[in-house]
Amino acid sequence: MVKINLSNLRGDFTGGLTAGIVALPLALALGVASGLGPMAGLYGAIAVGFFAALFGGTPAQISGPTGPMVVVLAGLFASLSGDASLIFTAVILAGIFQIVFGFLGVGQYIRLVPYPVISGFMSGIGAIIIILQLGRLLGHEPPGGTIGALSYLPTALADIDFATLALGLGTLVIAYKWPPQLGKYVPGALAALIIGTLVSLALSVPVLGDIPTGLPSLHLPVFEQSKALLILEAAFILAVLGAIDSLLTSLVADNMTRTRHDSNKELIGQGIGNTFAGLIGGIAGAGATMRTVVNIRSGGKYNISGMVHALVLLAIVLGLSPLAAQIPHAVLAGILVKVGLDIIDWSYLKRAHKGPRWDFGLMIMVLALTVFVDLITAVGVGVVFAALAYVKQIAQLQIEELKKIPESLNDPKENELLESLKDKVSIFSFGGPLSFGAAADLGHHVRERVKPGSKVTILDFSRVPLMDVSAAMAVDTVTSDALAAGRQLVICGANAEVNKVLEGVNEAHPGIPNFETLHDALLYAEKQVAGTESKNTSFQAATQS
Repeated sequence: MVKINLSNLRGDFTGGLTAGIVALPLALALGVASGLGPMAGLYGAIAVGFFAALFGGTPAQISGPTGPMVVVLAGLFASLSGDASLIFTAVILAGIFQIVFGFLGVGQYIRLVPYPVISGFMSGIGAIIIILQLGRLLGHEPPGGTIGALSYLPTALADIDFATLALGLGTLVIAYKWPPQLGKYVPGALAALIIGTLVSLALSVPVLGDIPTGLPSLHLPVFEQSKALLILEAAFILAVLGAIDSLLTSLVADNMTRTRHDSNKELIGQGIGNTFAGLIGGIAGAGATMRTVVNIRSGGKYNISGMVHALVLLAIVLGLSPLAAQIPHAVLAGILVKVGLDIIDWSYLKRAHKGPRWDFGLMIMVLALTVFVDLITAVGVGVVFAALAYVKQIAQLQIEELKKIPESLNDPKENELLESLKDKVSIFSFGGPLSFGAAADLGHHVRERVKPGSKVTILDFSRVPLMDVSAAMAVDTVTSDALAAGRQLVICGANAEVNKVLEGVNEAHPGIPNFETLHDALLYAEKQVAGTESKNTSFQAATQS
């Protein structure tokens, strides 16, 4: 359901206007970087910016083309030999995927991606953007792809166009060093764009050239069987990447506005925006952190600000396209290098040596996979490794807890029973969820720590909220070992869910005593020990006589 809040109209208008001005040079630069041209960047900013604001779940968020999305589009552009109709089809499909993600509630799971993985792939994307622009800063047009751009670099360095290099570096310096006082009126990126373009009039450097003006034309989806798999894969990557990018920006907006976004509604809004972007010949977009921050700091609070930002860009498209034709490639390259540098997670890199080495290693691995393989592989491998590391840590805690065989118990009655039984009973108390991580070592540690001469083994599950099948199979092994050694196995404290798993797996050993409390289990053990000792005494007497 669409809600438009008019209570902050002046602030939203100011924030949207400022965000629109900031978005202009970025949309142009990212459009060129994608291979589809500056107008594709502007059309994408208009469509995603307007519809994501109207239907999304983060009121103050500004959406539009972002570095991560452009990296995927540039790769797709190279793979499809610049076939724009197929690329726009991928953008439309990406939007549809995101709408489906929203309805399926995928948003809550995307937020579970570990920070080192996010940091690694975002920094990798920043590195890719910079690598792709190095050749352009030197006055050349490098081949597509990270490897191609890196391998072309020696050729570019051997023939540097110093006018282009000076213009690009000058643009970068202005964008970074633009005084904050002036930034209130003219953002640094826009100032760099204007000054760089004016300076270029006295130089002979490549410019954007003719740019179409007016409203965009309709681009209906095109399907080509030989390229279908490639387009579907790219669309899925765009959808996942856009979802992660947008929801990360939503978290930033939440922190600044002290609100809470609706992640699934946000995905639906982003999906609608990207679907429209593909239909009008625009590149895919997502929630843009810098533009969102600018909007909030300028007074924007609600979705009107995002819609105003898009309408500002639409007005520019309708009236100022001829002026944009004079913008040099070197100026846009300088702006893009700043975008790449801003995306790299410098804050984490500065503090990484103080944190766990494993997390830093994971971040570097994801960064390398992002740059040299692809984004989905990087995120997929990163999440799997992070999950395995987490499972290992939890398993270690579970095993350490298991090693703590109690010498005494907190309850006086239970402690008295334990003292009376001495070395005849071994108690193993499990702590936390029991999962496959600990299952492999569970049986081994129980065998290793059973007291010599023990008659009864008690497994205490009173602190175990849940258990998986792997852990239940390990308990089955413990049961087999106990019975083979002539010991009685007793279970206690298991809740209904744990009992259900145990009963389902341990059908080979029916009739295992199962008590609600440890006290009841100890009373049972006392009877078993007494009965065993009585039999032994009778046997010894009979033997002696």
